[in-house]
Amino acid sequence: MCGRTACTLAPDEVSRACSYRNRGGRRRQPRWRDGDADKYRPSYNKSPQSMSPVLVSQRHFDKSAPVDECVLASMRWGLIPAWFKENDPSKMQYSTSNCRSENILEKKSYKDPLLKGQRCVIMADGFYEWRRNGKEKQPFFIYFAQKKGPSQEKKEDQHDLMSPTCIKESSEMREFSSGLSEKESEAPAEWTGWRLLTMAGVFDCWTPPGGGEPLYTYSVITVNASSNLQSIHDRMPAILDGEEEVGRWLDFGEVKSLDAIKLLQSKDILTFHPVSSFVNNSRNNSPECLRPVDLNSKKELKATASSKMMMSWLSSSSPSKRKEPDTNETKEEQDHSAKTQCKPVGRLQLWLQGANKKPRTK
Repeated sequence: MCGRTACTLAPDEVSRACSYRNRGGRRRQPRWRDGDADKYRPSYNKSPQSMSPVLVSQRHFDKSAPVDECVLASMRWGLIPAWFKENDPSKMQYSTSNCRSENILEKKSYKDPLLKGQRCVIMADGFYEWRRNGKEKQPFFIYFAQKKGPSQEKKEDQHDLMSPTCIKESSEMREFSSGLSEKESEAPAEWTGWRLLTMAGVFDCWTPPGGGEPLYTYSVITVNASSNLQSIHDRMPAILDGEEEVGRWLDFGEVKSLDAIKLLQSKDILTFHPVSSFVNNSRNNSPECLRPVDLNSKKELKATASSKMMMSWLSSSSPSKRKEPDTNETKEEQDHSAKTQCKPVGRLQLWLQGANKKPRTK
């Protein structure tokens, strides 16, 4: 199952992290569907009914769009079928945040959108899962192992790509590129930040019977857990590994439903670390949700190479680019957080504890 995720990138960063090559081999950066960038809110702790960034084929919104063109949309987590008759989506009698790949064609709520080609890819930094230990449940944060390739290596004399200087230069470049034709400006720089998790899903569009704005919603498709995750939970999201799988899943014209379903396999490609029970409360939205802990001492855990990589590039961004998260943190918790910031720790913990980091905004 998948009941909580994190996606802390700003809207423009999500777009850059989702860049892809079209059939002509040209790298494209998907734009946000009109108005949807404003509906998405970065968060360390997303739960069902929140809005998440979802990658879909542009042809769902524009029949004349190229077959391989993708677009980002903000969709509500928890599928509301198009045929739902109530005026209030919260009156759904059952949970649709997840759907099992094994019986996706047996349930009308998922079968209808799947056969219509309404396939999507849910983007996230990672997801949380809980391992039962008697009456206790231990949360883990699960994500792609981050591999440092040549394009991600930094030399001492190079500017940090997310430093204030480079942010200013990027802004100037965006102003310059806005005057270029679409063909001239469609090839973005290669993304060197955190590799977002790409989870397969189905979506539907529901319109209130009494009239109103259409609501796009989605469900995460799950499969049996991979061997390295079975000790945590017996299910996991269906992960699409790489541009080719993502492209095939989204290409509902070329890749028919029964062939697309074959992509939904358990893949032993994720890594994880334990986190504190702070994440259990969906109202808690701060770096504390992601902080690794030692299960024996409940103290902070030494950062892995993958988690260091995510936090090091995030730590270099300008705090002014982030928005204050919604949080119900008490004064006592804030005082505790302030004390821990003084503790000498590694780069991962420095990002999590210090610099007053907040989820990014556009």
